[in-house]
Amino acid sequence: MPPRDSERPDDLLPDIFRRWFAGRGWAPRAHQLELLEKARDGRSTLLIAPTGAGKTLAGFLPSLVELAERPTARNSVRPTGVHTLYISPLKALAVDVARNLERPAEEMRLPIRIETRTGDTPASRRQRQRRDPPDILLTTPEQIALLLASADAEPLFGDLRRIVLDELHALAGSKRGDLLSLGLARLRAIAPLAQTVGLSATVADPDTLRRWLVPQRGAHEMGDVVVAEAGAAPSLSMLDSAAHVPWAGHTARHALKEIYRLITANTTTLVFVNTRMQAELLFQELWHVNEANLPIALHHGSLDVGQRRKVEAAMGEGRLKAVVCTSSLDLGIDWGAVDLVINVGAPKGSSRLMQRIGRANHRLDEPSRAVLVPANRFEVLECRAALEAVRAGAQDSTVVRSGALDVLAQHVLGMTCAGPVAADDLYAEVASAEPYAELTRQDFDDVLDFVATGGYALRAYERFARIRQMKDGRWRVANPQMAQQYRLNVGTIVEASMLKVRLAGAKARYGGRVLGEVEEYFAEQLSPGDTFVFAGEVLAFLSIVENEMRVARTHATDPRVPSYAGGKFPLSTFLAAGVRALLADPQRWASLPGQVREWLELQKWRSRLPGRDDLLVETFPRGGRHYLVAYPFEGRLAHQTLGMLLTRRLDRARLNPLGFMANDYAIAIYGMSDLSLALAQGRLSLDGLFDADMLGDDLEDWLAESSLMKRTFRQCAIISGLIERRFPGKEKNARQVTMSTDLIYDVLRRHEPGHVLLRAARADAATGLLDIRRLSDMLMRIRGRIEHVPLARVSPLAVPVMLEIGRERVAGEASEALLAEAEDELIREAMGGADAGRDGAG
Repeated sequence: MPPRDSERPDDLLPDIFRRWFAGRGWAPRAHQLELLEKARDGRSTLLIAPTGAGKTLAGFLPSLVELAERPTARNSVRPTGVHTLYISPLKALAVDVARNLERPAEEMRLPIRIETRTGDTPASRRQRQRRDPPDILLTTPEQIALLLASADAEPLFGDLRRIVLDELHALAGSKRGDLLSLGLARLRAIAPLAQTVGLSATVADPDTLRRWLVPQRGAHEMGDVVVAEAGAAPSLSMLDSAAHVPWAGHTARHALKEIYRLITANTTTLVFVNTRMQAELLFQELWHVNEANLPIALHHGSLDVGQRRKVEAAMGEGRLKAVVCTSSLDLGIDWGAVDLVINVGAPKGSSRLMQRIGRANHRLDEPSRAVLVPANRFEVLECRAALEAVRAGAQDSTVVRSGALDVLAQHVLGMTCAGPVAADDLYAEVASAEPYAELTRQDFDDVLDFVATGGYALRAYERFARIRQMKDGRWRVANPQMAQQYRLNVGTIVEASMLKVRLAGAKARYGGRVLGEVEEYFAEQLSPGDTFVFAGEVLAFLSIVENEMRVARTHATDPRVPSYAGGKFPLSTFLAAGVRALLADPQRWASLPGQVREWLELQKWRSRLPGRDDLLVETFPRGGRHYLVAYPFEGRLAHQTLGMLLTRRLDRARLNPLGFMANDYAIAIYGMSDLSLALAQGRLSLDGLFDADMLGDDLEDWLAESSLMKRTFRQCAIISGLIERRFPGKEKNARQVTMSTDLIYDVLRRHEPGHVLLRAARADAATGLLDIRRLSDMLMRIRGRIEHVPLARVSPLAVPVMLEIGRERVAGEASEALLAEAEDELIREAMGGADAGRDGAG
């Protein structure tokens, strides 16, 4: 909307703001002024702006202007609630934005109070914020759910004028996003005049996010959109390591000295990895080669909050040379001193890579500098595809999905904790949230009945009755204990049970400093005296005392590394297609490192290369077993599902499969029967083996007997509140939760197969753990396009997935030595007989 005739865009900016911009040598950017216009006209807006474009300031500028012009006279009526609510997917981001927002407020001497509220905020401050709210509150989706589930939610948010959603794309399409959308629906009911501003640097489908900004009332309503001018193109490269690039593995140890040289040559470097396990390992390795004793720190979500805050503060003050980090620092952190980002391992998605690149040179007019360091040869291909995607400005699509029913159940309980609710009003409110816009009244009523009774099969048990209907038809929480249980268990992130890692004092029974948390199942594998790496230190396990692991520092040279169930990103569909296209076009190989080109040329000579839209299947014998290796390039989740279904079919055909192994690029099935011979004799058909009908009865039969569905159901039961993780006065360990949910799962399957939680678990399995849609698309794409090559021995392209078989049983440096030994042996086999040309009849 153009400015009114009497008003230029910069007329919307008060003098004090103009002077502040001028004093810093800046001028307001067009998109910042445009957001002021949108706010004046009462419009909710999505701002798409590159890193360094002043996106966060743009989102807050309307609020700062309104608050600056608010009457301050002693006798004026001043609103008592929150004026602006900022919601971030990361606690660290909320803290960083608050720090950056306080600077202009202080410099302009604005009478504004700015505070954060996260899980790390002391309880005393959280209580005080309810009594005396700040003008601007920066928080997370989980804290919003907690605040809305209290009786003082209406006075707290009744004067709300603006909601700022930062990095909205990172929440949409997830259960955390579902929880946030329901919170937004309630906030709009409390404060219908509040505007919503969405902020994002990477958006593949703006219309999806625009629908999040306004209530959905039977039509796909959308907020406005403002697109900022593009910034300087990033300076992006891939390390062409002088060392031997492994055929498999994820440590990038071969490039360690080159990574260290890059850190040494720059002012401040963020070194991103994809998992906490990789972060711990790489941090230790960097300190082994840190001859100059450079200040290098570690940051990931399992470290103690105090340790994380120290690292963030040191980075903000420019006291660190480098930080090894995970996705805990992916989004929005503004550290101007960072002049290089190193991404170790494949990025798995172009949008994630763009986010990480944006952490360097956090200024619009200067190019962000980043170096990709692939850990193995397949990752070289993925990194090249990611580089091309970023340079073309291509991004991964947002996953479109319906709101989860288990999250809705949690929300229903939370709303009754705030006070009595009418079912009709609550349904209308829920259906106004974008993920739940298509929610039927029947599904809503089923969820309501589940929260009230547990469902048909569980209604005889009083403990599952969490809400009760009053005489006037409204619903309230059953008792105060249920409300307390809700507050202790709110949220959608179901992590494995964790143990605090505490340094023991001089005597083991006296506890010292808490270093962070590890997963309970990892601790259970340790015996006293075993050593492991954590929080950048080598520790010896002493004992487990209640919910703590007691440890002591040690100088052991062969420690283990804690592993975590979560954190592995799937290969995006977009990048998978990019890798297939790269493989299928030898003319594009000139951009690849020489040793990787030789690997592909050898594959082309010994077998063939996968095409862009077909499926290469190789069969060969090795070590008394027979192998089938396929190359779908559809990501680990889809490949694991495919492996489970293929082995069932091979077993039914009496071809004796023993197991399978999948990575992001390939799947290997091994067994005792000669699969090449079975295919040659017509006893096995690849078209039949890979037929899409496997997603029908085969999938249902496998799910019925699979532990995966029980695991998925367990997560849904926890999120819905049916089974609590934490309970007033005690906490359940993983074994207790598993026993409870497994019993309930068996009862529901037998007596109520249509139960809300079983439906939620099936939906989760299909869209998440099994990646059914992606697998279905792949099976349709390859129909009639399967290329089989029978070989006498393993092919070069098969070596990486073959090395994965059985590898997870060994940890630490011994694993690397064994992996290198196995790699050498497999490579000799793969390269042997190359002068004889292609094996077999292929």
